[in-house]
Amino acid sequence: MKEKRAIALFSGGLDSILSCRLMADQGVDVRAVTFVSPFFGYELLARQAGHCHKIKEKYGINLTLVDISDAYMAMLRNPAHGYGKHFNPCLDCKIFMMTKAREMMAELKASFIISGEVVGQRPMSQRRDALRVVERESGCEGILLRPLCAQRLEATPMELTGLVDRERLAGLSGRGRGGQMAMAARFGFDDYPTPAGGCILTDPIVSRRIKAYYAEHERVSAADMRLLMVGRQFRLPMGGWLVIGRKESENSILDTLRQPGDRCLVLKDRPGPTGVLRYLKSPADLVTAAALVVRYAKKDIHGHPQPGVVLCLEGEETVEIDIGERDVRETQALTA
Repeated sequence: MKEKRAIALFSGGLDSILSCRLMADQGVDVRAVTFVSPFFGYELLARQAGHCHKIKEKYGINLTLVDISDAYMAMLRNPAHGYGKHFNPCLDCKIFMMTKAREMMAELKASFIISGEVVGQRPMSQRRDALRVVERESGCEGILLRPLCAQRLEATPMELTGLVDRERLAGLSGRGRGGQMAMAARFGFDDYPTPAGGCILTDPIVSRRIKAYYAEHERVSAADMRLLMVGRQFRLPMGGWLVIGRKESENSILDTLRQPGDRCLVLKDRPGPTGVLRYLKSPADLVTAAALVVRYAKKDIHGHPQPGVVLCLEGEETVEIDIGERDVRETQALTA
């Protein structure tokens, strides 16, 4: 008998986990794929092997990560179906990923695709009409199965031919999670991710930064996109770009985001924020950046910034910058 194999779009959330398990229970060899970009999942690339092993151990799912950054960022500039409330191209995002999954089918010897979508769960991309648009424009008509809501949709060829038993699929709908939680209990696991806060491109603050970056740059890079999503952001008077960590965890993230040519700014003699300075064009911006690092460091007992020495690290070179009260005062306009 020919092996039944499917590609699963795997976000890592409960819906995608359950979709994979429903198919595996019917003897389908599921090959799960997590697409990553600077806007979702990129940090997993640094621990890819461990993450995939964890998913296999916890849920019995074979997982692969695929970096789609360049193509995704190109799509984001001009999505055919436009944006949602912010800079989120929800329909085009679904179409893009479905298309990528379809293009992988021959390589993985898969005969159909599954996803964890639930009709009515998302207002922009999971309405019934939107689901049809995604199928049609991704070229996935007749090869896409949504196991969690299949019984509320028309039967697919996989069900009609008996490749998949429709009676053993689910008929969930809407935004509630009671059905998913009950299904997870039947599968015997309760250690699964809680619902995330949503796509970063729907965040009103971060999406505004990204939109502005796209407006100002003909070319975008994953490194810049990732830096845009962290900390306090400053465009310096001479064109430099400074990002300052707001807490220790952001300082640590900034350390990992440094690129060749970036300057790292830290206080010499006391704890404080980390600053990453990119695209430095003038020594004046370096002094301004150092003064901003001092401004956001711990204040004195009267609530005033304390002058100090800032270390500027670039590669193997370290430069000391002595910042006084006047330097700090001159940054006031940048923090307004």
